[in-house]
Amino acid sequence: MRMSAVDIEALAVAYPDLTQDERQLLADIRRRKQELLLEINLLKDEIAEISQDIDGMDTEEGAKQKNLAMAKKKFNMDHKKGIEFLIQQDLLKETPEAVAQFLYKEEGLNKTAIGDYLGEKHDFNEAVLRSFVELHDFTDLILVEALRQFLWSFRLPGEAQKIDRMMETFATRYCQLNPDIFTNPDTCYVLSFAIIMLNTSLHNPSVKDKPSVEQFINMNRGINDGENVPRELLVSLYESIQREPFKIPEDDGNDLMHTFFNPDKEGWLSKQGGRYKSWKRRWFILNDNCLYYFEFTTDKEPRGIIPLENIKIREVQDRNKQHCFELYSSGNEVIKACKTDSEGKVVEGKHTVYRMSASTEDEKDEWIKCIQQSISHNPFYDMLNVRKKKAQSKM
Repeated sequence: MRMSAVDIEALAVAYPDLTQDERQLLADIRRRKQELLLEINLLKDEIAEISQDIDGMDTEEGAKQKNLAMAKKKFNMDHKKGIEFLIQQDLLKETPEAVAQFLYKEEGLNKTAIGDYLGEKHDFNEAVLRSFVELHDFTDLILVEALRQFLWSFRLPGEAQKIDRMMETFATRYCQLNPDIFTNPDTCYVLSFAIIMLNTSLHNPSVKDKPSVEQFINMNRGINDGENVPRELLVSLYESIQREPFKIPEDDGNDLMHTFFNPDKEGWLSKQGGRYKSWKRRWFILNDNCLYYFEFTTDKEPRGIIPLENIKIREVQDRNKQHCFELYSSGNEVIKACKTDSEGKVVEGKHTVYRMSASTEDEKDEWIKCIQQSISHNPFYDMLNVRKKKAQSKM
């Protein structure tokens, strides 16, 4: 569209030195400039409108992601509160299937917390456990490979009853998907524990006498409704574990937070050294059947860990310290413990006795009481013996 005669005359007055064609070109440039400015303003309006929509979407999605991140942190510190928060925020449906999917697929969850939640003895938790196990496909897998897959998705808890429920559910699922291998789930249950213990015996450096394949076979005689499991199957299971140990899933930085978040007891004690018998003040935390000690309360990692398995506790008298008690091994062997040395390396403890001193008589009695409640022997053996007798009952 060309400029009007009036516009051309105005340009002639303003720019008398320009030719008529030059005036027309200048007029066209000005017109195009106005059109472009109008288009730019329209684009700005459209961009502003779209930005508002995006901001609205970001706000909603951002809030959801923020709540999800918060829920994960809550779960890693307290699995029950974490699941409750997810349901309250409409991030998770209150069904066993939905919770199982969340535990199985969501990233950033503490594997210890998953194991503790799945092992709880409540109807809903047990339903979640069944749904969780059903998310695993063990079809046509030999038992050791099915265990590798299962034990990678969480960490087995320390309580015997929790382990029993979880392994029983695993055995039932494995037998459903592989009906021609074992006569009943009890056989699968017993053999699964035998594999887990074989893994420890073959790959734990503190176990000096490694079991042979023949010992493994003899240990599992008659567990298949009184009949023997095929020798070739047991040999293949043994060789698989011998070649490759189980991989234990590593937790993220929230693992220690989960462990020390709600301890059974914590406080200052004096601990006697092993070689020089000197006394050092340490901050102790009792939780998850372990006694952890730190140099300072602000330390993120413990200086030492004493598992409360196969040990005993007693009150003792010491000529240099008052209010003493000690942990000692039930069989006079070295207590399975570890600590960090002066260079920060983790080394195995060499104590048969750990002696501590409390600040008062009452404090000493309270520590003895709490530790006594936490002391356990290996949680597998009692329930495994019961199940093994059941599996061998037809011999």
